[in-house]
Amino acid sequence: MNSHVQAEINLFTNGTEKNFFRESLKRSGYFRAKILEMLKKAGLPSELSLLPLIESGFNARALSPARALGLWQFIPSTGYKFGLKRDLFVDERLDPVKSTAAAIEYMKELHQMFGDWSTVLAAYNCGEGRVLRVIRDQNVNYLDNFWDLYQRLPFETARYVPRFLATLHILSDPVKYGIDEIELYSPFEYETVEIARQVHIKDIAKEIDTDETVLKYLNPELRQGILPPYEYLFKVPVGKGAELLAKMESIPVSTAKQQVSGGFHKVKRGETLSMIARKYRVSVQNIMRANRMKKPILSAGKMLRIPTDELSAQAAENEKSSQQNIRSKSTQTISHTVKSGESLWIIANRYNTTVKNIQELNNLSNMDIHIGQTLYVRKHGYEGQANNILKKYQIKSGDNLFRISQKYNMPLDRLLNINKLTPKSKIQAGQYIFVE
Repeated sequence: MNSHVQAEINLFTNGTEKNFFRESLKRSGYFRAKILEMLKKAGLPSELSLLPLIESGFNARALSPARALGLWQFIPSTGYKFGLKRDLFVDERLDPVKSTAAAIEYMKELHQMFGDWSTVLAAYNCGEGRVLRVIRDQNVNYLDNFWDLYQRLPFETARYVPRFLATLHILSDPVKYGIDEIELYSPFEYETVEIARQVHIKDIAKEIDTDETVLKYLNPELRQGILPPYEYLFKVPVGKGAELLAKMESIPVSTAKQQVSGGFHKVKRGETLSMIARKYRVSVQNIMRANRMKKPILSAGKMLRIPTDELSAQAAENEKSSQQNIRSKSTQTISHTVKSGESLWIIANRYNTTVKNIQELNNLSNMDIHIGQTLYVRKHGYEGQANNILKKYQIKSGDNLFRISQKYNMPLDRLLNINKLTPKSKIQAGQYIFVE
């Protein structure tokens, strides 16, 4: 414990990163038991199972501006080095188990190099070459204490180790830090089947009467949602494996697109967005959208994602669809309070609907739910009427939640529930929310 660690504890428990920490901790329930098992087998410290919390927030599909991907945030070259395959169909950096195995091998190699876990973590974040250069530049060319290096490391790396130590302190005394009431999400139970047929997940979902969203969640490494033509271990909900194998020959072969993601461009001194856009024949707006830029300002060395025409079209389509009304599938909307052990898939099956329908109705962007949360559920098989339409409303200057609820003749609690807000939630001009 020192002032640097305490500063990160304050951010995680009462500061701007409180929600990030709590949501990341909930998601850890999906993966941490398996990670602990693999660390124990490899003879590494169990505390390392919490490293994905500060790496990716335990988000298996997390992508950083530096092209680092997955729970353990591997860049392509390091992923290749430790056996993570990447081709037209799969990117194993997104596979929680395979990427954990690679991270273990990388950390074992770093520990043989430095012999000190704090320095291992710093090297994991910014690369062993950078840390070795800092060590060489010391007056005495050997490593004695990580904190001797602390101020000389890149800012992000300098914070990395204190953030990890802060996480360990918080979880060592959950009552003290007010996180003892947090319910972790339960890992999905699944079985694997070996398939060597190039078929789309959506066609598999129809054939075995399973939600497409669940299959994508169980197989995040599939880049296009299409299984490769070579032997591949595909994950399905428990009890669906034999059914899939029996029906596999009746599922049509799907065509994979040759380019599924944009390229990257490292900004050179003097370059502008207009110059880069002309070079790659894309619009400035699409580059800004792909990189979540608010202003067209660049700095030398910045890595830009360059969208392909396909991605540009998809981004435009997504933007268009986000403006369209989300129509209800049923004139009867049912509320459901989430109970311990329930997942979106379980709830969808109970009400004879789909995970996608529940996500749309409740404005959910992923599979995360928590005990006590109220979800609106539509029974499948009914077509909604005009009186059951959710619309998107763009918040204007001077708006507040109560005023919006009055404007659309909605109960305030209904407006809050639809948008996963509380009476104390802050809204700002330009933000979109759902109204009826």
